This record gives sequence, C-alpha cells and structure tokens, in this order.
Amino acid sequence: MLRQSLLALSRSERVKHLVTTMPVSAGIVARYVPGESTREAVGVVEELVGSGRQVTLDHLGEDTLEEAHADATVAAYLEVLSALSERGLTQDAEVSVKLSAVGQALPDGGEKVAARNARLICEAARAAGTTVTLDMEDHTTTDSTLRILRELREDFPGTGAVLQAYLYRTEADCRELATEGSRVRLCKGAYDEPEPVAHQTRREVDLAFVRCLRILMEGDGYPMVASHDPRMVEIAGELARRTGRDSSTYEYQMLYGIRPDEQLRLVAEGSTVRVYVPYGQEWYGYLMRRLAERPSNLTFFARSLVSKK
Repeated sequence: MLRQSLLALSRSERVKHLVTTMPVSAGIVARYVPGESTREAVGVVEELVGSGRQVTLDHLGEDTLEEAHADATVAAYLEVLSALSERGLTQDAEVSVKLSAVGQALPDGGEKVAARNARLICEAARAAGTTVTLDMEDHTTTDSTLRILRELREDFPGTGAVLQAYLYRTEADCRELATEGSRVRLCKGAYDEPEPVAHQTRREVDLAFVRCLRILMEGDGYPMVASHDPRMVEIAGELARRTGRDSSTYEYQMLYGIRPDEQLRLVAEGSTVRVYVPYGQEWYGYLMRRLAERPSNLTFFARSLVSKK
C-alpha cells in the first residue's frame, strides 16, 4: 500500500508543489539526481567512468504535452551528447530517452513526433560515437515504444530496448528481442500497473524477472540486468555462467545513488556495470518512483524535508 501511495503522489501536482517549494535539503535530490545542468551531468559521468563504471544519462522529463517542450528535450540531449564527445566520454557513456518526453504523449500524432525526435537523438549519438536506449514507461505505451524501436533499429541497430518483468507480456517480448546484437535492459518495473496486465506481488515479479532473464541470457542478444536486488544479481551471474557467457556479453545496471559499493564490487570482479544517471529540473516524479521502489528511503526523504541545512 505504501508503494501505491508513493506512486500516486508522483502524479500529484499539489504534493509536487509542496515538495518543490519547501527548503528541501540538497542532499535528498543530490543522492539520486546529481545535477540539473549538462555541465553537472558530464562531471558526474567523468567521476563514474574514472572508477571503472559506465553510464547512461537520462534528461528528466515525461508526459510532455507541448511540442515546444519536446523540442527543448531533444535540444538538451544534443547538447549533452556534444559535451560527452568533447570530453572523450562516449566510449563509456550513452543516453536513455523516455519517448513521452519527446512527444509520444502529444494528442495529435504523438507517436510520429516521438519517432522523429528519437531519430534526431540517435543521429547525434552515432555522430558522437555512442548509442541510445529507449526507456519503457507505463503499459499503455509499450506497443508504441516497441514500434518506434523497430523503426529506429533499421538505421541504428544498436538502439537499446527496455522491458519490464512485471508485465505478463514481457516473456514473449524477451523472446522476440533476444536476437543477435539486440541490447535489452530488463528491469522489474516502476509504474503502478493494474492486475489485468501485471503481476502484483513481489514474489510473482521476482519469478517473472528470473524467467525473462533466462530467456535473454540463453538468447543471442546483449542482456542488461537492471536490478539492485542481491538475489537477482547473483542469479544473473549464475545464468551467465551456465550459458557460457563472457563478462563482455552482458552488463549490470544500477541507479545513481543506489548500492554504489556493490557497483564497485562487481567492477572489481571484472563485470561491466552501467550507472543510470538522471539529471535536469524535472526530478520530482523520478524521485517519488525511486521511493516507491524502496520505501525505506522515505525516512531519509522525510528528514530532508524538515532539515534547516
């Protein structure tokens, strides 16, 4: 119930206004969102790459309902890709894009707008020497996102996909996408999905994650294991060993600010670890979903709200 309440709050304009106008301690946002500007984002990328980790950058924003806002998001991605290239970081850093941030949710021709804008970002990423991953959002956007993915992969085959294990459909999607050269990030899922389309209990979601992970590990693609759950990390390593995968043929992904010591441990063992780094001013919805994924973080957040520092 706490998770559902936090997810509901992530969509509350009233609570968003309260949180964003209170003198919130800088620590709560900085723990999960290291900055709002391109300069701050690139600085964090340099630090992470220097520690042996790789990065995917997400310019925060979603559910854009004005084309001008979508254009501004595209411009932000082009700017950060240029900055990454100038600093020689594109070998170890890519970008993640939410299609609703670049026009997918527009009421008139949103999918076409999002596809066009995603193509612009993919073109810039290729010119910079890196790749793009299309983030997955709530289940109502899944078909549209996968259609755009297929279209982009015709010209940009390295475009990454994201699949959410808690959806019933995801095992079939894994089978379809577990092909040679296909980069697939598997996560449990962070949206409040209804019972007709998604598993509801933690046990069901965990079992679904393992089933999907097995499909990806046994396939010919490049699995990206997005989990902080120690059990899932251990299972992923075991499945990789059983399927004879070299450490260069899959990677672990974790969020910025979550289990950094574990990230470094995996790197020390020779694994590839990519850190998902969000940045930008639209941090509220992202933060609330992180709290929903791990409600114990709520105590830290509450203390920050009343902090005078």
